[in-house]
Amino acid sequence: MAEEVSSLMKATVLMRQPRRVQEIVGALRRGGGDRLQVISDFDMTLSRFAYNGKRCPTSYNILDNSKIISEECRKELNALLHHYYPIEIDPNQTIKEKLPHMVEWWTKAHNLLCQQKIQKHQIAQVVQESSAMLREGYKTFFNTLHQNGIPLFIFSAGIGDILEEIIRQMNVFHPNTRIVSNYMDFDEDGFLQGFRGQLIHTYNKNASVCENSSYFQQLQGKTNVLLLGDSMGDLTMADGIPGVENILKIGFLNDKVEESRQLYLDSYDIVLMKDETLDVVNELLQHILHQGDPMDIQGS
Repeated sequence: MAEEVSSLMKATVLMRQPRRVQEIVGALRRGGGDRLQVISDFDMTLSRFAYNGKRCPTSYNILDNSKIISEECRKELNALLHHYYPIEIDPNQTIKEKLPHMVEWWTKAHNLLCQQKIQKHQIAQVVQESSAMLREGYKTFFNTLHQNGIPLFIFSAGIGDILEEIIRQMNVFHPNTRIVSNYMDFDEDGFLQGFRGQLIHTYNKNASVCENSSYFQQLQGKTNVLLLGDSMGDLTMADGIPGVENILKIGFLNDKVEESRQLYLDSYDIVLMKDETLDVVNELLQHILHQGDPMDIQGS
């Protein structure tokens, strides 16, 4: 393997087992585009965590920060965030311990939003006025997958209508993209009355909330998975998908870097620390699709 994937040499890239990563990447490359599917989280994985030192909004924050929500509601949502977010990212609590808190948080937030008389037609404008951004290199990422017929499955605990609108406004919503998320349910007058389907939160992202088993059945033969996430809950996104042979898990470590570093290293194959780009992912895709030079993964 002559040429390195240069972005893997960046100081922000961590690998606990570089040799193992090399083996998985080799298997993905042998399978090429025909065998590949990508499963990704959205908020803080495909979208940016921060820009110029300032936090970027998640799909929920976009609503929280918008004009279509009352000051009172904003305060209440903020109070929920301050109470539950530290639980969500607490490295000392197990997922099982966090579960009831997550359900409680999402349910309370959804109930608050439903009291706000939000209208369907307001969503596009709210997104347009927000400071939401996708990671640098997003065009290459979405377009490469589309051009090579590689399915992209976005599994998000955010608000489906909003993240779909972000992708659409960035002009990268292609037919190879499938989204499973919390979608709004509007009444016949166009007002938000609830959310459709089963609640998806940070820690139940797996096939159990997916009525999309038929989607994965159609992807038989796509036995190689590139999984992108930014939390421990994202690690299960491919659980229950039939016939997976090789899976490379790439984790974006955005927050509480020092405290969480070991946990991420133990859980993800490649950890990207405070990296606001999709450079590593794009370079890996190029390599898997035989569009770049052969790669050599050095130890970190």
